[in-house]
Amino acid sequence: MNVRSDDPNPLRNEVFTRVFDAHWAAVRHHIEGVVGDEDEVTEIVSEVFLHAWSRLRPARPPGRVWLLRAADRRLRARSRRSSTPHCALDAVHSGLSGADPQPGSIGRAEVVRALGVLTPVQRRIIMLTYWDGLAVGEIAELLRASEFRVRKTLGVAQNRLRDELGLEGLITGDD
Repeated sequence: MNVRSDDPNPLRNEVFTRVFDAHWAAVRHHIEGVVGDEDEVTEIVSEVFLHAWSRLRPARPPGRVWLLRAADRRLRARSRRSSTPHCALDAVHSGLSGADPQPGSIGRAEVVRALGVLTPVQRRIIMLTYWDGLAVGEIAELLRASEFRVRKTLGVAQNRLRDELGLEGLITGDD
């Protein structure tokens, strides 16, 4: 009896399905922090996972950091970055102040202005920390930097933002 599958490589499909299920939401969230248009977000996410499929090795499937790095390459290639959406700014604001943004407190305009005082690397690490929710080790892997360097840069960036936003006395449990 000849049992023939329509799928020439079921293991590859199974591994890709697991990767997709585990990381789709994180990749989409990461891209939404940069791109405001829903259709463009969907298109970029699709491109990232198509690239992952084309390079997939079932023995070494890509992890979240690899996928986020691929998303960053797609975003750079498009070079049509839109402004950071409000939800990303809220995540940064909430992480710095230790509380949800409240009416009458520091607003988005102040957060945007405060982010403007940071270097591009500091701003990137802040967004990866508060928007993407990555740990220091994951950021270090993504940026191909040492954990020490990421931790130090994150601390400096947090302090600069707190100073700029007038939150100097707040301790948020970072570390």
